[in-house]
Amino acid sequence: MKSHMYIKMLFGYILFGICAIVILCTFTQHTVTSYLERREAQHLYRESNLIASGYASNFMNSSLSLEDFQSQMEMLSTYLSAEIWVVDNQGHILFNSSDAEIGQKAAQSEYTVLPDFDSTDFGNRFYTIGRFYGMFEEDTLSVFSPITSNYRVRNYVLIHKPVSSTIGIANEFMNIAFYTVGILALCALLILLVFSYTNYRSLRRITKVARSYAKGNFEPRIDIHTNDEIGIIGNTMNYMANELDTLEEDQRKFISNVSHDFRSPLTSIKGYIEAMLDGTIPVEMQDKYLNIILFETERLTKLTQGILDLNQFGRHRGMMLDLADFDINRMIKTTILTFEGTCEKRGLTFDLVLTGQELFVNADMSKIQQVLYNLIDNATKFSHHNSSIKIETNIKNEKVFISVKDSRIGIPADSIKKIWDRFYKTDLSRGKDKKGTGLGLAIVKEIIQAHNEHINVISTEGVGTEFIFTLPLSQKEVQ
Repeated sequence: MKSHMYIKMLFGYILFGICAIVILCTFTQHTVTSYLERREAQHLYRESNLIASGYASNFMNSSLSLEDFQSQMEMLSTYLSAEIWVVDNQGHILFNSSDAEIGQKAAQSEYTVLPDFDSTDFGNRFYTIGRFYGMFEEDTLSVFSPITSNYRVRNYVLIHKPVSSTIGIANEFMNIAFYTVGILALCALLILLVFSYTNYRSLRRITKVARSYAKGNFEPRIDIHTNDEIGIIGNTMNYMANELDTLEEDQRKFISNVSHDFRSPLTSIKGYIEAMLDGTIPVEMQDKYLNIILFETERLTKLTQGILDLNQFGRHRGMMLDLADFDINRMIKTTILTFEGTCEKRGLTFDLVLTGQELFVNADMSKIQQVLYNLIDNATKFSHHNSSIKIETNIKNEKVFISVKDSRIGIPADSIKKIWDRFYKTDLSRGKDKKGTGLGLAIVKEIIQAHNEHINVISTEGVGTEFIFTLPLSQKEVQ
C-alpha cells in the first residue's frame, strides 16, 4: 500500500506540474501575448490618430515644412520605438521617420512604392501583424489612421513596431508566471510531505491494526483523535473490533454452553444404556432408568428446538409473523392451565388481574403464546412452594402491557443484563432446574423484538421478579 500510495501521489504531483507548464507555455503565453498586442495596437492607434489630425494634416496642407515634420516625427518615433509613415492611396510612401531621404525624394515625385498596396485589405481593422507587403524582415505590428480632406481620405498615417518588443514584454510576464508556479510547486510539495507525514502515518496505523483484526486479534485499538474522515474510519474500526470481540466471545460461550448442555444428557443416556447392557441395572429396574433416558432425550429435543427457533428468529425477525387480532386475556387463562399439575404439586396459585372480560391485541398468536409459556414456566421454577404468581394486563397509550410476576427468589443484580443471553443460567437455575436450556428468555426477547415491541425485567433478590412486555392494541379495541 505504501508504494502504491506514494506512486499515485507522485504521479499526481508530476502530472500537475506538466499540466501547469503546458498551460503556461501555450494558453497562458498566447493569451498574454495577444492581450499585449491589442493593448499596444490601441496605444499606437491613438497616437496615429493624433498625428493624422495634427502634424500630418498640416504637412499635407503645406502648413508644416518637411524638415519640421521630419524633426517632430523622429522624436515621436524614438519615444514610441516605432517607424512612422505617410502613405497615399496608390501606395506611395510620402514620408518615413527613419529615412529622411524617402520624404525628400517624394517631394520630387520620386516615390518608394508599396507593392500590391490596397487600402481595402485592412477592412474594418485598424491594425495588422505581419511583414506589411514584404517591407520588413520580421513580424511587425502596423496601425493606420486616415488623413481626410473635404471628407475624403487622401492619405494614411502608419505606425510600425516590431512584434518582438511585445513578445519581450510577454516573456517578462511569463518569467514572473514561471517563478510563481515554481513557488506554488514548492508549496505543493511541502503540503504533500506534510500530508504524507500526518495522514499516511495514520493510514499506516489503521492498516497495521486491520491486519491484526484479520488474524483474529481484536485487542489493538486505533489511537486517532481527529474529526476528519480518517478519524471516522479509526473510530468505526475500533467499534467494529469491540463488536467482533464481543461476537467472538459470545460464539465461544455459545459453543461451550451447547457442548455442556448436550454432553450432560448424552453422558447419562450412554451410562444407563451401558449399565443395562452389561447387567449392572437388573431387568426389573430398567423401566425406571428408561424413563430417565426418555427424560434426557426430551431435554435434548427441547434444546435442539430452542436453538432452531433462535436461529429462525435471528434471520427472519419481523418476516415470519402471522399477525392477527386475538384475546390476550383468554390466551393467558388457557396457557396457565398447562401448568395446573406442576402448580398443584408445589402449592402455587395464579393471581389474575386482567383488564376487561376481553382484551384484543394484534400480534402473532402462536409466538405470543410461546412468550407467555416461557415466562410462566420461568416463574414457576423460581417461586417458593405455596406462593402466588401474579399476571396482569392493562392499557396505556394504545399499548397493552402484560406483566408476569413471581415471588420470593429474585435474580441477582449482576445477572439482570445477562438473562437474555443464549444458554445463560443463573446459579440458582442450574441448581434447581435440570431441565432448563437457558434459551427460554432469549427466545422471548427475539419474539417481542420481532413485533417491534419491548420487554423489561424488574427483580429484587429475595423478593421476586416481574417481566413486563408490550403488544399493540387491536383496532377494534381502539374503535
